[in-house]
Amino acid sequence: MRVYLPSTIPALARVVAAGELGPAPLTGFAVTPALIEWYVSGDTEELEYVALTEAARASLRMLAADRTDGVEVAARRVVIAAEVPDESVKTGAELEERARVRVLEPVPLRLVASVHVDDTGARSDVEAAIAALPAADRGDDDARFVVDGAEDHELLWYATQEIPDLLT
Repeated sequence: MRVYLPSTIPALARVVAAGELGPAPLTGFAVTPALIEWYVSGDTEELEYVALTEAARASLRMLAADRTDGVEVAARRVVIAAEVPDESVKTGAELEERARVRVLEPVPLRLVASVHVDDTGARSDVEAAIAALPAADRGDDDARFVVDGAEDHELLWYATQEIPDLLT
């Protein structure tokens, strides 16, 4: 199953150093039965895009959490796409987002298919979205608009052999 795992540039560096994403369980996003039921008219590519977008939103929250913890991190959303064995992925009705899954085991780097990262031109909108997250969570419509503005930027696709270039 293709699973989209939210990340950040520093977290991606830790993945490369460790040779795996972990520890488990990991929160990811995938084409789940609930997503298929909700998005009846979508084909597989559209459904995977929805899962990728959900992972990018989660990456934005990871960036905000790092900043709150005093970690200096570049304002670039990162999503790691991996081919995870079905038996290692748990979906279910108790998970609040339709595409959300739990990966029950660490994901070896060899299962990573690609990495998706914001272009540097998205930084100002991602910075603004990070700053607006608390107000958006309190229901502020203007702040939600700012957070949604980060999604106007498509994540760029990188092959696994290009990961070291992202970390320099």
